[in-house]
Amino acid sequence: MRRYLRFPLLLLILGFGALLLAGVAAQEFRLFERGWFNVKNWWQPPAAGIALHRYRATLQAQPIEGLNDDVSALTYDPERKTLFTVTNARSELIELSLDGRILRRVALTGFGDPEAVEYVGPGSFVITDERQQRLILVHLDDTTTALDANDAEQLTLGIGLNGNKGFEGLAYDSLGKRLFVAKERDPMVIYEVRGFPSANPEKPYAVHVVQDRERDSRLFVRDLSSLQFDERSGHLLALSDESRLVLELSVEGKPLSTLSLRKGYQGLEKTVPQAEGLAMDEAGTIYLVSEPNLFYVFKPQPD
Repeated sequence: MRRYLRFPLLLLILGFGALLLAGVAAQEFRLFERGWFNVKNWWQPPAAGIALHRYRATLQAQPIEGLNDDVSALTYDPERKTLFTVTNARSELIELSLDGRILRRVALTGFGDPEAVEYVGPGSFVITDERQQRLILVHLDDTTTALDANDAEQLTLGIGLNGNKGFEGLAYDSLGKRLFVAKERDPMVIYEVRGFPSANPEKPYAVHVVQDRERDSRLFVRDLSSLQFDERSGHLLALSDESRLVLELSVEGKPLSTLSLRKGYQGLEKTVPQAEGLAMDEAGTIYLVSEPNLFYVFKPQPD
């Protein structure tokens, strides 16, 4: 009799173990929160915003010719109507056309591990050094061919230093004078930095760093790779490589809509392999780069 009882008991133990592992995996990948978000949006569509679900890929997986290094981050320059990215294997600031062609390359010296770049004003950009958590303000014009971090204004935050899981994304709110800084993970945080860049470099810095813990807890993604602030709506876009997702957040930090980077969604023929940079222009077009050198364009489509 005991021999017959052991088999059902073993099945019960294995079944319980499988359920436990599935639960842990679901929590790790934030599947419960993401599933509940999808159910709510199906039942009650979100209020007006960027509406990422309406976007479709109009250009996908196009190699950036002449670039073999890993691209990291992306920003849009509204003055020049071009994009800028950085590479960290061979540190460079690279200007791209809106269809992903290299327009010029600017050598970077002393920037450590550059992971993000953000346009903050005409000819002005902030570049992050991921490992040292430095924010470096640089200026360039049509004649700039090289930049040295030692000649630039810098701010070191040093919050929760964690090797190469540091500052991965930047976004700038020009009206609110806020610089959003994304820490990749462990923990995953979006900081708001006020006072850098300074409106008057001649005066002492008065930097204020804020963390919205309630907003960060709503991020049902595994990591943060890039950020984008939409001046029109006041909403924030957060890119996650590991979750293959772009997430729209309201002013209050509430998730509103998503753009999936997986095959079969948003018109994608293949899954975006390693999304690292996100930018948006004034028309709402979204540009995305994926390591090592792939370029994508997404545009909203009529409902």
